[in-house]
Amino acid sequence: AALTVRFLTRRFIGEYGDMEFIYSHNLTVDGREILLHIWDVPNSQEQAEDGSSEEKRIQWADSFVLVYSICDRASFNILPLKIQFIKAAKEGQSQEKVPIVIVGNKRDLHHQREVSSEEGRLLALSLDCGFYEVSAAE
Repeated sequence: AALTVRFLTRRFIGEYGDMEFIYSHNLTVDGREILLHIWDVPNSQEQAEDGSSEEKRIQWADSFVLVYSICDRASFNILPLKIQFIKAAKEGQSQEKVPIVIVGNKRDLHHQREVSSEEGRLLALSLDCGFYEVSAAE
């Protein structure tokens, strides 16, 4: 949520609850106006739900940004399974590659790092995803 709010408002808010939100935002890319809809779901909520809710979100979306904390190995370790689930659901219907980006957040907390940048890059490469490491706070 912090990364989404930072992207949309350029402000950083450090604490969020485990709530799901859909944000709408107009963006100009290459001179074209684009309307983005962002369905922000905390991981703790996804783990508590059945697969049909996650399947609904996957069918709703055109692309995916999966965020993990570089300070939380568990948040990183669940990514391969999530990405396989997304690809099976989306690419099974068509032959088009689904755009997925993996984002390591909390780069500013490098002293608490549990996942190296290299691990993130290698995972993204092995799963044919984009990769970035960022800090919502900075």
